[in-house]
Amino acid sequence: MVPFVAAGGLLIALGFAIGGYEINTAKSVVDHFVWAEAASWAALFFQVGGLAFGFLVPVLAGYIAYGMADRPGLVPGFVGGAVAVTINAGFLGGLAAGLIAGATVMAIQKVRIPPVLRGIMPVVVIPLISSAVVGFLMFLVVGEPIASLQSGLTDWLESLDGSNAIILGVILGLMMCFDLGGPLNKVAYAFAVGGLGANATDGNLKVMAAVMGAGMVPPLAMALATTVRGKLFTKAERENGKAAWVLGASFITEGAIPFAAADPLRVIPASMAGGAVTGALSMAFGATLQAPHGGIFVVPLIGQPLLYLVAVVAGTCVSAGLVILLKGMRKPAAAEATVPAQAQAAPVTAKETVSV
Repeated sequence: MVPFVAAGGLLIALGFAIGGYEINTAKSVVDHFVWAEAASWAALFFQVGGLAFGFLVPVLAGYIAYGMADRPGLVPGFVGGAVAVTINAGFLGGLAAGLIAGATVMAIQKVRIPPVLRGIMPVVVIPLISSAVVGFLMFLVVGEPIASLQSGLTDWLESLDGSNAIILGVILGLMMCFDLGGPLNKVAYAFAVGGLGANATDGNLKVMAAVMGAGMVPPLAMALATTVRGKLFTKAERENGKAAWVLGASFITEGAIPFAAADPLRVIPASMAGGAVTGALSMAFGATLQAPHGGIFVVPLIGQPLLYLVAVVAGTCVSAGLVILLKGMRKPAAAEATVPAQAQAAPVTAKETVSV
């Protein structure tokens, strides 16, 4: 999902940056394109980006089904995602379509089939039956309630202000930093990017800014912590810390995974605290973001850029400080554990020397 979102979303944002917000009403570049005209290039970027971004929900659904049922799940997953787009069910519809498609294919695969028919199962039978089932369920059963829920979420975002927006920023920040690129992180990210595009509202753009800011915090915090108190980290972690500067600045939350894998009980809570601070501050400052990815490299596309950077720096400092504090509390305990062992070893050595 992410490469489609990054390519499409950044092209859309670039189109807005060059041609302004009215670029969404430009004629098709097939009918009108002037090589020396900036508005034509802006329209080209915007229209190509819109097509690429349109794959978000089908790709999300298709690869959820793929994760459940392997390659046979791709066709019904993509079909279900396309239905979700058609009925305006958004990313929630894509999630549901992927799960339904994967479950349907898994159920079909459990049916005993005569050997003579097994050759056509993955090519004809499974795609046919599973696509029909997914299409039926999405169009006539679960699609409309999900579309209503998606619409309700959008309306709620548009009405958010004050403390409600800050609470949402805290929740999104916690989700982004809980599993550092895992399923919960991707749900928060999909929630944010699902509101982007040509018809994005101010509330959608604020959510996207909070999500990206919070996602930048964990790797930046680990990089800062290894720089400030390198003795608390292994040599490999200090090397990873150097790369984490670039990964965090580029909004690649997975840059903190090596640190979390080595010490999850300290790194993950610290990362979540910093992510919550950044998400809350971003919402409080009213920062907006037109691009779904890019980190500091898309600062020109950020509303309130200086305050936004303040939010990211604040969350980074909170996470780095907590990691240093928690790891520092562990160090004395380890030192105390080694002292008794040395004290016990000394008399034995002396006794052996006397006896010899």
